Amino acid sequence: MQVTLLTIMEVILMPIVAFIIGLFMVLMMRKLAARLQRRVGPPLFQPLFDIVKLYGKQTQISHGMIHDIGIIMAVGGYVAAEALLPVPGMDGIAAKGGLITLAYLTMVPSLGLALGVGQCANPNGSIGISRALTSMLAYDIPFIIVIFGVAYQFSSTNLVDIIATQQAGGFSTWGISEMPVLAVAGLFAMHASLGKQPFEIYIAPAEIATGPMVEMGGKFLGGLFVMQSFQLYTASVLYVSLFLGGGENWITFLLKSFGVLAIPVVIAYLFPRYRTDDLVRLVWKWPVMLALIGIAFVMN
Repeated sequence: MQVTLLTIMEVILMPIVAFIIGLFMVLMMRKLAARLQRRVGPPLFQPLFDIVKLYGKQTQISHGMIHDIGIIMAVGGYVAAEALLPVPGMDGIAAKGGLITLAYLTMVPSLGLALGVGQCANPNGSIGISRALTSMLAYDIPFIIVIFGVAYQFSSTNLVDIIATQQAGGFSTWGISEMPVLAVAGLFAMHASLGKQPFEIYIAPAEIATGPMVEMGGKFLGGLFVMQSFQLYTASVLYVSLFLGGGENWITFLLKSFGVLAIPVVIAYLFPRYRTDDLVRLVWKWPVMLALIGIAFVMN
């Protein structure tokens, strides 16, 4: 009974922790962008202020229940995923869910966004969603191959066991040491999944009036801001868990997570975005090739 109660508390607490850390990740992303562009950047609590402001606005237009459900799916997919991402002192239900369940949950937000925007019947939104789903198809293939390689290497899809195995032997048993090619492919797939330059084709504000966000305002746009916080956290923590030994304590956990996220963020603001066909061609070529080479090394 006590173990069950502790698990329930962890499942409730883990998304809250993820959201708070995710807000600071959004802040770091904006600060890095500002520094690269020779600006000062936003103040400390600006990401939180943005969300509060958007939820405080009255939404004038309603697109029906499906529109609301789409936003709930977009945020809820990541909220559910946090319970499967072990952090120092909290495992949640990671031992029961595994990598396969986690991979499915990370796909739910994009599908929810497509469902919600599709209800609006706005052609600009539909263009953005078609690009978003094409992007998801592109980066999910190397992502699944990478997950397969990691599971094969550690003979488990349980993230708790994978992290424990890496921590037991130190740096030499980390995924990035044993599977460096897969780690590079995983970082590539992670960058593409975040939808930042050069992979932000489905946003493309100069082309399609902000794509999926064209019909999002007030609480709906606030929901997308919340989703972004969870997205940055989920992608970076998953990479840390698979290749960097997880977090031995909160200090190393945060340093690794923010450090991993800084790599695609810096790259994002140094390169222009690709077209949809270029994105698919690039992602299906290099990260998939690297992931397959990495699996070949793992199996040998």
